[in-house]
Amino acid sequence: MKKIIVIGAGPAGLTAAYELLKKSEEFEVTILEETGEIGGISRTVRYHGNRMDIGGHRFFSKDDRIMDWWQQIMPLQGAPSYDDKKLGRERALSADGPDPEKEDRVMLLRSRVSRIYYRKKFFDYPISFKPRTFINMGFVQTVKAGCSYLTSCLVKKKEDCLENFYINRFGRVLYSMFFESYTEKLWGRHPSKISADWGAQRVKGLSVTAVLKDMVRKLLPDGKKDLSKVETSLIEEFYYPKLGPGQLWETAAGQIETMGGAILKNRRVTRIYTEEGRITGVGCTGDSGEERFDCDILISSMPLKDLVAGMEAGQTVVPADIRRIGGGLPYRDFVTVGVLVKKLNLKNKTKIKTINDQIPDCWIYVQDAGVKMGRIQVFNNWSPYLVKDVENSVWIGLEYFCNEGDAFWNMSTKDCVKFAVRELLKMGVISGVKDVLDVHRERVKKAYPAYFDTYEEIGRLVAWLDGFENLFCVGRNGQHRYNNMDHSMATAMEAVDNILKGIVSKENIWKVNTEKEYHEEK
Repeated sequence: MKKIIVIGAGPAGLTAAYELLKKSEEFEVTILEETGEIGGISRTVRYHGNRMDIGGHRFFSKDDRIMDWWQQIMPLQGAPSYDDKKLGRERALSADGPDPEKEDRVMLLRSRVSRIYYRKKFFDYPISFKPRTFINMGFVQTVKAGCSYLTSCLVKKKEDCLENFYINRFGRVLYSMFFESYTEKLWGRHPSKISADWGAQRVKGLSVTAVLKDMVRKLLPDGKKDLSKVETSLIEEFYYPKLGPGQLWETAAGQIETMGGAILKNRRVTRIYTEEGRITGVGCTGDSGEERFDCDILISSMPLKDLVAGMEAGQTVVPADIRRIGGGLPYRDFVTVGVLVKKLNLKNKTKIKTINDQIPDCWIYVQDAGVKMGRIQVFNNWSPYLVKDVENSVWIGLEYFCNEGDAFWNMSTKDCVKFAVRELLKMGVISGVKDVLDVHRERVKKAYPAYFDTYEEIGRLVAWLDGFENLFCVGRNGQHRYNNMDHSMATAMEAVDNILKGIVSKENIWKVNTEKEYHEEK
């Protein structure tokens, strides 16, 4: 049997292992995972009976392979969830699906509600043209925004940076209000210093024109049901595992082991061994000390920076230019603070029913430059089963973007939590410290591959890596591309197809999430 090593037990690595074992019996598959957890940044953290989704993961894709794959692992609900039943909210249910009140292995159908919190007012995300938007903006600001947008339609800026990418689609006023501050928080750099590639991947096709088209679509018969041409950022419903995204990946990991695959945790790959243009094995450190695993094929979802460093550590001659590009690839790290509160000091002014009439948002994007916080998750609204006492508490996640080793990253848990609670008070999200019942902090390294520094030279690095015919780079960090979860899975599926067909070219794998049609058309 051919030995395949998969580096990383995140969505890409697990998908690759699952597909290989399901489609062929000729491979011995071993996953090496650096941490003791399954799911990568799509894992679910358990704390005092509550569950935290690291980053928030909507299960929606325009790729039918991915949607079907998810439902094979966890079938769609066939009966109402706790909150839908209590509130009388109707959902499209699967005829023979499981009851989430009786079974855990079930995918829920959830409403997507995300808004921007700007100067203590809520705006739809993406921006809509509802009366409330104009009321919140005020007459003068609305006129300025309209004139600014018209100017952007007539005079296009060269899209040589992210700032110009946004201005061309929304005008300078809306860009300044709803994109500039958040983007700088996320990346630690002003949008004028960031490649437009990031915008091209994350908000591809989204613009004022797209918003208007979406409004027209909703006026057509059955408009809401046809999602085939809806921008990813405009979807209104998504799938979500009952107990968080980590539940799906833990279930997938269990099936991989049932099919004969091995998942070894706490194994940090530090060396990649090569010989005559092929990968021959990897070396890792872990609970058992130094270990070597030989392989015929390597599927890597480890950061490209670490992959190149590992090849050099394995005595591969890495050209100086490649070493420089790999070493210069930047990342943004992530801290999330879970805060359990009695209630939020925010009124639900929507028509959406919620338990205790709390706000219905999954995410709240914090645009105010006066706070470091970038986003708030309301876990009650992702799934009521993430919260131990969903009737009497609200479990929120406060998201911060930083760099590993900087002042915020190095804060003690106690100081970080105090900082986060002070920002909640400053923003008016909670009324007092007395409402805080519990807190927890999680830190995540290399959560966001960044599009500056040596990124613009990444093509040369990719070409060099592709010269190793039995190396397949997949996933967000494995390709240094800000992929959604479904894109990471798609890279793994493409890699497996190539392996099974004996295709040496990696072109199709690197093309995932680069073509506009991937987002806009099925």
